[in-house]
Amino acid sequence: MSYGGTQLAFCIPNGLNHSRVETFSTKEPETLEWIESIPQGSVLWDVGANVGLYSCFAAKARHCRVIAFEPSVFNLELLARNIFLNRLTDEIVIVSLPLFEHLLESTLRLTTTSWGGALSAFGVTHGFDGCEIDKVFEFRTLGMPMDDAVSRLGLPPPDYVKLDVDGIEHMILRGGREVLAGVRGVSVEINDGFEMQAAECRRLLEQAGLRLVSKRHSELMRSNAAFNRTFNQVWAR
Repeated sequence: MSYGGTQLAFCIPNGLNHSRVETFSTKEPETLEWIESIPQGSVLWDVGANVGLYSCFAAKARHCRVIAFEPSVFNLELLARNIFLNRLTDEIVIVSLPLFEHLLESTLRLTTTSWGGALSAFGVTHGFDGCEIDKVFEFRTLGMPMDDAVSRLGLPPPDYVKLDVDGIEHMILRGGREVLAGVRGVSVEINDGFEMQAAECRRLLEQAGLRLVSKRHSELMRSNAAFNRTFNQVWAR
């Protein structure tokens, strides 16, 4: 497939991934526009990378150094395959640990075992809307704060952060005060119906010296009853 002159190739082992590729330009056009605005060669953390559509686009279109955080064992294979298909092995690093507000061992709960699935929850039992998730699979793993990912793992601090983890965005931001102090911009997906999370994300991002630039969602999201209160917020310094 091609978007904005950038050629991309993705594995499509099921209907879900076919849908992800088919709606690449229409599901979250605001996210693609944000990525296109990132300066060439920036370090981007893609937190909740799923199968890597945005990671691959950022690495190819903007020559970003991408750190792709994705803890789902069912998504990791496709993430790695998509990176390889696009010849981006040297540009994208996979980190299979979830980010959280502090270092701990806890449970990753998944709502599906399908390749390309989303709506999982680490360290909590609620989902993107603050309600209990319908778990179908789970396993124990380690979670760590953004700040520890730099100080303990030696990852490059991000210039930009894309954050979409379906419910614990505020907890991840709590664990990244040092990282957030140095970023130029953040794109974070927030459900306005989850009022506590929305307010906490705003507080933490403003505390980091960032300002809200835009808050948008596509017609596809607007027409979906489950997600019509979910927006991608762009924050900048």
